[in-house]
Amino acid sequence: MLRIIIIGAGAAGMFCAAELRRRLPQAQVDILEAGRKSLAKVAITGGGRCNLTNSFEDISSLQEAYPRGTQIMKRALKTFSIDDTLKWFREHGVRLTLQSDHCWFPASQDAMEIVRTLRDAAKGARIHLETRVTSIHKSAERYLVKAGDKTFEADIVVVTTGGMAKGSKLFDDLGLSIEQPVPSLFTFRVNDPIKNLMGLVVENASTSIPGTKFKAQGPLLITDWGMSGPAILKLSSYAARHLAEVQYRSPLLVNWLSLNDMQIREKLEEIASANSQKLITSIHPQEIPSRLWHYLVKKSGLETRRWAELGKAGMNKLCNTLTNDEYRIEGRAAFKEEFVTCGGVSLSEINLSTLECKNLPGLYFAGEILDIDAITGGFNLQAAWSTGWCVARSIAENFGN
Repeated sequence: MLRIIIIGAGAAGMFCAAELRRRLPQAQVDILEAGRKSLAKVAITGGGRCNLTNSFEDISSLQEAYPRGTQIMKRALKTFSIDDTLKWFREHGVRLTLQSDHCWFPASQDAMEIVRTLRDAAKGARIHLETRVTSIHKSAERYLVKAGDKTFEADIVVVTTGGMAKGSKLFDDLGLSIEQPVPSLFTFRVNDPIKNLMGLVVENASTSIPGTKFKAQGPLLITDWGMSGPAILKLSSYAARHLAEVQYRSPLLVNWLSLNDMQIREKLEEIASANSQKLITSIHPQEIPSRLWHYLVKKSGLETRRWAELGKAGMNKLCNTLTNDEYRIEGRAAFKEEFVTCGGVSLSEINLSTLECKNLPGLYFAGEILDIDAITGGFNLQAAWSTGWCVARSIAENFGN
């Protein structure tokens, strides 16, 4: 009997197990999970609604969605695409809905529906909870997987443990090349009075880190600790390694309207022409909430002026505040439940088509344990589905007989 061990009962591991049970029902599949529940992270993703995937309609290049792992995701998505994901879940009885932000959710808006679906699809696989794997050893004929005082034997091992912990010794016996894991997808702590405006959202802001190429665009949320929302989360993903190098201390530039200087001047001149005798604080671009506009005008030193009194110098100050509003990132505000890690097993170790280790036949990897990570919006889960499916197919093709 073919013996397969999957290490990790998250999205990639459970999806791979479901496909292995379908393709190789005669195989013995054991899933070793360190936590007390399978799919714990899936249960809380998307605010408990589970953002399954993304339509990719707003993505012009794959690297926008996957800052690391673009090449492997190109191959994975060719073999198991977004449409394949939607078809798989629909065939398993899940009704789906597409939101205006291009994110796919279960129509029930309940992540537990996805959890139950995956658990049902993986039935027949034996799940060992609270079983933390500490080492993997390759003997002459099989793999030996150690977890506490237990040792499991397997012909094939699939590693789907999610983000790799810094200092992990899981692969020490295998000699694999590891890309240093650092946090990705986190919000910024900012020590600035703007925090008093917590709860305000600007629907289309641009953010950047000066002196680098890192930029992002989207909704920006002001919080009681600093800034969040897609414009911040995407930037943290693109700049994950840079921010780790500077110990999460960096300047941050915000363009509140995602417009260039000339476009903003035209917008402000139009407002000034129609409201010349009104205070600048009383009339604002519709894209900016009133309280934020008051804050930005005061920051520009113009809170007592009327539009007719703006002048050239005042216009320059206001335009600069709107296009290059600078803050100081004081650190990251990470919530463990939604933590994504940049880094992991180097893709140079992996056959990009099969996701099998080049030098260790029978050892496979899927999901975030690889040096693959994505921006927010369902892209990380799509990577889990696509890579988990690719591994199951490869195992079935190579070892099915």
